[in-house]
Amino acid sequence: MANEQKGNWWIWKVFWILLIVTTVEVVLGIIKPEYIAETQFLGTSLLNHIFIILTLVKAGYIVQVFMHLGYETKAFRWTVLLPAFILIPYLLFILLAEGSYTYFMM
Repeated sequence: MANEQKGNWWIWKVFWILLIVTTVEVVLGIIKPEYIAETQFLGTSLLNHIFIILTLVKAGYIVQVFMHLGYETKAFRWTVLLPAFILIPYLLFILLAEGSYTYFMM
């Protein structure tokens, strides 16, 4: 039993890290600080960009831990994660740019 408890420490570390990041997201969503929610950047509020960044951080951490990518070489990790970290913001930029264009044309 003692060996099982010593071997399961990593799941609690993952739990607490994801809990903290999710709590920050929820608190920001509930409070919506005025200086962050009202600031516009690239067609949307700065708060939306913070949510996107925190979600990407959580997704990258989940991929590293649960897909055992954290134990691979650094080059392989970047090979897997970098396309997602480039493609997702690019697609969001296209979505926000076209959405703001449609909003202003109505």
